[in-house]
Amino acid sequence: MKKFFYSQKIAPYVFVLPFVLTVIFFWMFPIGNGILLSFQDVLRDEWVGLDNYKRLLSDKIFLKAVYNSVKYMIGTLILLIPFPMLFATLLNSKLMKKPGLFKSIYFIPALTSVVVAGTIFRLMFGEMETSLANQVVAVFGLEPIKWLKGEWTGYFALLLLACWRWTGVNILYFLAGLQSISTDLYEAAAIDGANKWKQFTKISLPLLKPTTVYVLTISIYAGLAMFTESYMLWKGNNSPQNIGLTIVGYLYRQGIEKRAMGYACAVGLILLLIVMVINLLQLKATGTFKKEER
Repeated sequence: MKKFFYSQKIAPYVFVLPFVLTVIFFWMFPIGNGILLSFQDVLRDEWVGLDNYKRLLSDKIFLKAVYNSVKYMIGTLILLIPFPMLFATLLNSKLMKKPGLFKSIYFIPALTSVVVAGTIFRLMFGEMETSLANQVVAVFGLEPIKWLKGEWTGYFALLLLACWRWTGVNILYFLAGLQSISTDLYEAAAIDGANKWKQFTKISLPLLKPTTVYVLTISIYAGLAMFTESYMLWKGNNSPQNIGLTIVGYLYRQGIEKRAMGYACAVGLILLLIVMVINLLQLKATGTFKKEER
């Protein structure tokens, strides 16, 4: 037995075994079970085949949820990649004094509970004249706005919450990527007469590609899988005309609120498919799958 565990051939498999078991029991098994349930009507205990998927294609509320999630994802990609990269570049520069203090300040929102943050933002964007957002627009002579009852004003509030919460996290990702770049490259470029903009575009951006691809990948997933922020901002899963309903919110509505587990599993699998397709396309577009030339 001792020879078995100390064998150089067996040892790698022993170390990998906990991870393999975790993937099987907490990832592959739930997905497999979800696929089976998506072809059933769980309440009536009937096998319905593709009926759940056919219903999804004509479900206007589901299509609205997909539209909201994709719109939110695009907004977060536009805001939460270039700006954190810019802030990280500033923090990494020699001109920045006490960068550790600013890193801590930027990261504090990520430590705040989504429930607390959503509640605060709901109060900030309230309908009353005394709400913070309406006090701001009043300075410009505008009438109070019902922020969370309009599609685009609600979208603005949701994006602002996302930026407040996740900008600091993405800054740390990009900062780690920047600090892994050798300073010799910048010094050589400066000697050759390259200004700061040239150094950023010709050195920082290309060498930050792995970090950028990683942030882009997790941002796509996070954008499409968003639920708690919307739930707390609208104080539930029933926003006016479903302007805050996301794919995960619709899954929650069908699976938990209406107990239609089969239909909810179909929604979840469609979400998984959308995330996989979009991420595979962006990984292909960014050249991640290209073989390195030797």
